[in-house]
Amino acid sequence: MRFDFAHFRPLASRDIDEIEAIVNEQVRYDQTVQTDVMGVQEAVADGALAFFGDKYGDQVRVVRIDTFSKELCGGTHCRQTGEIGLFRIVSESGVAAGVRRIECLTGSGAADSVKRLEADVRELSDLLKVAPGEVVSRARKLTEQLKDKERELAELKLKVASTSTGDAQAREINGVQVHAQRADGLDVNGMRALADQLRDKLRSGVVALGAANDGKVSLLVVVTKDLVGRLKAGELIKEMATDVGGTGGGRPEMAQAGGKNPEGLSRALEKVFGLVQKALER
Repeated sequence: MRFDFAHFRPLASRDIDEIEAIVNEQVRYDQTVQTDVMGVQEAVADGALAFFGDKYGDQVRVVRIDTFSKELCGGTHCRQTGEIGLFRIVSESGVAAGVRRIECLTGSGAADSVKRLEADVRELSDLLKVAPGEVVSRARKLTEQLKDKERELAELKLKVASTSTGDAQAREINGVQVHAQRADGLDVNGMRALADQLRDKLRSGVVALGAANDGKVSLLVVVTKDLVGRLKAGELIKEMATDVGGTGGGRPEMAQAGGKNPEGLSRALEKVFGLVQKALER
């Protein structure tokens, strides 16, 4: 089943749990489902709920479950709530501004979904070599370990890049130090950390970094504060990005760009020297 309702935010897990608990409680009570046909005005006056967006004729079908529920509905229904067996919400999403939707399973469909989840948990417990009740704690621990390893790897890549000079060029252009370097393997955060190190080492100058990873190119240009009156990182990187088939921009002291042409990366980094010279001669 699907049910759309007006709500200002997504349902939290505790909301879904509470809804399921309320519905399943009524299912277990095995209440009798009563139906009456009456005039729409009479039904509404009697307290029946009419839902937004629905159209009703002069005569309506009123479905009542003891004191728990009374609403207008033209669909088919079970005779006792117990026939539903089990109610589970399997998804919750937004379908329009201020309108949420839940999709649910009942009866054998709900039981089958529970079985599938149990099978997944058993498979995970076998993979993780823990009891089913320990799957979450084990997964959380593995996630933390993975984050630690990713951090160690990022630090190692940064260390290698900061000590490598094979892909680096340093020139003095009209009294300004310009450092250009490929830093393949570093992500944007790693490039920023390397640029900070190189900027601090230069004290005054321009740092241009480029990295090609998985067919994508990242460029980063940093200009020390004492030079932003004469050189703008955003202007430099905009010209460099054309060689890697991309675009970029940013602040005068730092700018980023992305592209899809790794073959043009070395050309883009070499280009920074001419761009700096051209800007200084203006």
